[in-house]
Amino acid sequence: METLPRVLIHLLNEYQVAEMLGVSVATVRRWRLLKQGPRFLKLGALCKYRIEDITSWLESRPSGGGQPAEVR
Repeated sequence: METLPRVLIHLLNEYQVAEMLGVSVATVRRWRLLKQGPRFLKLGALCKYRIEDITSWLESRPSGGGQPAEVR
């Protein structure tokens, strides 16, 4: 039995990404179309995502709640 290269085992499809991020598959596809979401690999007709690219993208997203507002 032939084993897959390690890199292929760690690639996620758009359904897995959508589930991981709690969004719809349509949202993942829209992000890809608008070049707004995590980086992806195009393998023929397939789009695959590396976990580290999803993590990097999440870390680059703006977040709120940093410093508490000054109370007057």
